[in-house]
Amino acid sequence: MAQRPGSDASHPDAGRDAGPYVVSGHYEAPPRPERPAPPRPPRRRRRLPRWAWIAIIVAAVALIVAGIALAVSLVMGGVQALTARPPGVGTAFVAPAESKAARAVAEGGSAEEIAAAEYLAAQPTAYWLTPEQDPIGEVGERVLNIAQEARETDTAMAVVVYGLPGRDCGNHSAGGLDEADYETWTTQIGTALRSVPDVKKVVIVEPDSLALAPQCGNVDERVDQLRGALGRLTGTDTWVYVDGGHSNWLGADAMAELVERVAVSGVRGFVTNVSNFNDTYDEFAYAHALSDRLGGMHALVDTSRNGAGAPGDDEWCNPPGRAVGDPSGTYGDDVVDTNLWIKPPGESDGPCNGGPDAGVWWPAGAVELTRGVAP
Repeated sequence: MAQRPGSDASHPDAGRDAGPYVVSGHYEAPPRPERPAPPRPPRRRRRLPRWAWIAIIVAAVALIVAGIALAVSLVMGGVQALTARPPGVGTAFVAPAESKAARAVAEGGSAEEIAAAEYLAAQPTAYWLTPEQDPIGEVGERVLNIAQEARETDTAMAVVVYGLPGRDCGNHSAGGLDEADYETWTTQIGTALRSVPDVKKVVIVEPDSLALAPQCGNVDERVDQLRGALGRLTGTDTWVYVDGGHSNWLGADAMAELVERVAVSGVRGFVTNVSNFNDTYDEFAYAHALSDRLGGMHALVDTSRNGAGAPGDDEWCNPPGRAVGDPSGTYGDDVVDTNLWIKPPGESDGPCNGGPDAGVWWPAGAVELTRGVAP
């Protein structure tokens, strides 16, 4: 086949390896060698401003301090729970500066009235929290004040919670709160009690509430109310006691059935003889009988006004001829933790036998109760 001049076949070197540069009679430039990319300049690290470092350090220190504080709080709470001991013989209770006896001293009176008030104001006695005297919004502060007094004197504090709806079945101590307010009120009391874990606290919940319930015809309602309150009042080193009537009332069998229905976790036991006058020996025997029916539950006995025993006619409202009993912390055994002045002597039981309304300071009654003991 004839070759056209100038074609690859007519070239003298035709047939030799023409190298990579001639392809099909067309010239192609050799590829450019790849050059390595120039190195990137080193990235400059952005330095945090000084204020940012300070903020980080402060936040870290605060976190560490908070962690230590939490750990210490947990340890202290555990120690307090492990070392908490119930009241017993020799337990010293605070004599509240807020007592009506202390107020009576400040208000004055005759020489014997002041002497009686001074004597009673100095006696370790439970303080009664009532919504009339310590309402919602104020009751927590009252608890904290009493706790501070106990802390300063290295003593235990004792309070009575007394504000149940339909309180006292409409009798001399009638009153109390409605359901919603009672929940708020007892919640505030419980919050204040739990905020002072370093203070031993004895809490008597609603005296007469259980023993009166069958007479009032509201046992189920009372049980529900009390169980709710008890759940709000328990806490570290808080020794809670419910109503246990007394030796001359319902009897151990009937009373045990009532107490058993409210014996929720955190309840230490029951109280007997509150605002009554029965002999201490009779109350100890009754407490043992009741405890036997309740699996060994413990008790407190009110001895504030039983120095002369109960009147022969079973009068319970300001009976004449009564006297103060043995001081708080005098007696106790394996069932009765100790005795305690629960009803403040000098406060009336109600408008009977010459006394004013229930809970009102009664100078003449205070004088009679302290004959032979007040200077």
